[in-house]
Amino acid sequence: MNMPENDKQSLSMVTCTAPVNIAVIKYWGKRDEDLILPINSSLSVTLHQDQLKTTTTVACSRNFQQDRIWLNGKGEDISNPRLQSCLQEIRRFSRKRRNTGDSTSDVSGVSHKVHICSVNNFPTAAGLASSASGYACLVYTLSQLFGVENEQLSAVARQGSGSACRSLYGGFVQWKLGEQLDGKDSLAEQVESESYWPELRVLILVVSAEQKSVGSTSGMHTSVETSQLLKYRADVVVPSRMEEMIRVIRERDFPAFGELTMKDSNQFHAICLDTYPPIFYLNNMSHRIISLVHRYNQYYGETRVAYTFDAGPNAVIYTLQDHLPEFVQVVRHFFPLEVSGEEFVKGLPVCSADLSEELKRDINMEPTPKGIRYIISTKAGPGPCVMKDPNHHLLGADGLPKKSVISD
Repeated sequence: MNMPENDKQSLSMVTCTAPVNIAVIKYWGKRDEDLILPINSSLSVTLHQDQLKTTTTVACSRNFQQDRIWLNGKGEDISNPRLQSCLQEIRRFSRKRRNTGDSTSDVSGVSHKVHICSVNNFPTAAGLASSASGYACLVYTLSQLFGVENEQLSAVARQGSGSACRSLYGGFVQWKLGEQLDGKDSLAEQVESESYWPELRVLILVVSAEQKSVGSTSGMHTSVETSQLLKYRADVVVPSRMEEMIRVIRERDFPAFGELTMKDSNQFHAICLDTYPPIFYLNNMSHRIISLVHRYNQYYGETRVAYTFDAGPNAVIYTLQDHLPEFVQVVRHFFPLEVSGEEFVKGLPVCSADLSEELKRDINMEPTPKGIRYIISTKAGPGPCVMKDPNHHLLGADGLPKKSVISD
């Protein structure tokens, strides 16, 4: 950075990236809205950052007049309560470390204002868990800047967005319900690393990149208030499902993993329907994908492919490497693109495969042209990373977003 020597000293900057996670045992409903404590435990797979990630740069300087934030190139309101709660908590932990004298980093900047710039490389709020990667990235980057210990981050990220605590780890991650009223034991922990089940592959079938009609926060609140099924799920269903899910992941038992993942997704959407007034996150295309997966599995007499849906219509598909090419070809056949030659599969390359006439006949569905906009092909990946190269900073030496980041 070419800036005057005295200013150089006063600007500290860190850039990190953080992943998206997709729950296979869903989190839906809070028992404490301020601390963001869940009414049930949940479990997710962290996706690889080569395909989906948030990148965040945080700079602090004694010359900054106020805290500021830019998301995907646009200035946003920093007074958002969840954002404030993350900033306050990290600053509190940092001061605590400084006061006890065990901080290794220079935390003199903790009293300075910060500039935050964050970008996603995927559509925000389209049911692709952008708040999870966003808050995980913010909290991780702030912690790197202010020298806060990693074990404290889970509780801070959770106060930004519940599922963000799961994006602080790679691989397979559980967010434990916890019992304490202050939420100190409601934390995320890694079940297995991203390299534990290398054959597992993930496809995101993007049917829509529009914002969802009912946001997760308000949807959850209404479900807790009105759904009778929700309490039964939290008290009776999830505890045993969590145990079973951890076991089948450790055994790398795909058919059991797939079946449990689909059942839990379906139960989550049943609770959305049991909410009053009901919430519809799935659309006709989602239902067609569900039907296609079941017909495909039925053809083989085993669970080769599994779907899960979050609070939006896009499907996340889990399968094993061996079945990936054929299933992608099945999707291409039943959801053909009107214009060929467009990049239908983004991300990790998928080999081509031929479909037998018998398989097409057995699935017995009318093709839906343009039903799926594109597919993101990915796999499990690591937790947040620090970007060492200063060229990756989203903020310039003046503490403002670089030209390449700003959108109109």
